[in-house]
Amino acid sequence: MRYRALGKTGIEVSTHCLGTMMFGAVGNPDHEDSARIIHTALDAGINFVDTADMYSAGECEEIVGKALKGRRDEVVLATKVHFPMGEGRNRGGNSRRWIVTAVEDSLRRLGTDWIDLYQVHRPDHTTDVEETLSVLSDLVTAGKIRTFGCSTFPAEDIVEAHHVAERRGLMRLRTEQPPYSVLARGIERSVLPTAQRLGMGVLTWSPLASGFLSGAYREGRPADLTTGRAKLTPHRFDPAVPGNAAKLAAVERLAVLAEEVGCTLPELAVAFPLVHPAVTSVIIGPRTMDQLTSLLKGADLLLDDAVLDRIDEIVAPGTDLYQADGAWQPPSLTERAWRRRPAGERAAAG
Repeated sequence: MRYRALGKTGIEVSTHCLGTMMFGAVGNPDHEDSARIIHTALDAGINFVDTADMYSAGECEEIVGKALKGRRDEVVLATKVHFPMGEGRNRGGNSRRWIVTAVEDSLRRLGTDWIDLYQVHRPDHTTDVEETLSVLSDLVTAGKIRTFGCSTFPAEDIVEAHHVAERRGLMRLRTEQPPYSVLARGIERSVLPTAQRLGMGVLTWSPLASGFLSGAYREGRPADLTTGRAKLTPHRFDPAVPGNAAKLAAVERLAVLAEEVGCTLPELAVAFPLVHPAVTSVIIGPRTMDQLTSLLKGADLLLDDAVLDRIDEIVAPGTDLYQADGAWQPPSLTERAWRRRPAGERAAAG
């Protein structure tokens, strides 16, 4: 396993990061089996483990904590905060009030005295970024976390956070965790160049594009929309939807390319993000031991320029054929009031 510096933190991490979202009630409910998967990943040279408080409502952090007993010092442990945890107001978001509570909860579930990388899971435009950076800086000073970053932030929010940190004398975001795959290359336009300019580490998620690059969804085959992610969002996987048809067409061409290279489609997919100079580590999120073993077999796959040129022909650089599940969308797109003036103010003359 190759290791790379995590931005300018001085921390070295493996180029594969073990994502644990599928451990717990939403994926693999067997704690002992999940622990065996974690141990196998560590034995293979992975020293970077990523989780989040909201994965299986905290159960995932508990599984990770139990699995790392006796091996905590050898692991760079990352978790995240933002999404609501339980009922009631003020139990989510990026406020000082919530983060101070959430970090203690995560430390308890993980069974550790410190978190190596604490990440803000999504932007929160109801909270001043100075409020968030201030509490995260305090947590570093208190020794509860070693460094902090963000996940799925647009480039403009990353830049704003860095300017605020500089002006207010606060610690800076050191990492970004965006979705990135052969089918979702939009971050190549601004997020990755911004991270490079600011010296940030980048750990990417969803290299298999929620299964589109796993081989589970292929052109001409009936799609099972009754299980997994397809059950939750069938319109994102229904081949009758034109956008999905375009993804499946690209998958067929990528499958042919993988066969020519002599690898599997998932191996090609996981190898692709690591080629970009801005990317530090790619998160792989197995649910079973077989899935982990399959992904690890492709760790030594080297994509040469000819293969990458073929990929560029199939999905152009900076192009998104796929919108990752859970990827943050700014209110300027999701809220009509942000895009439309009041009805009486829209005409040129009035």
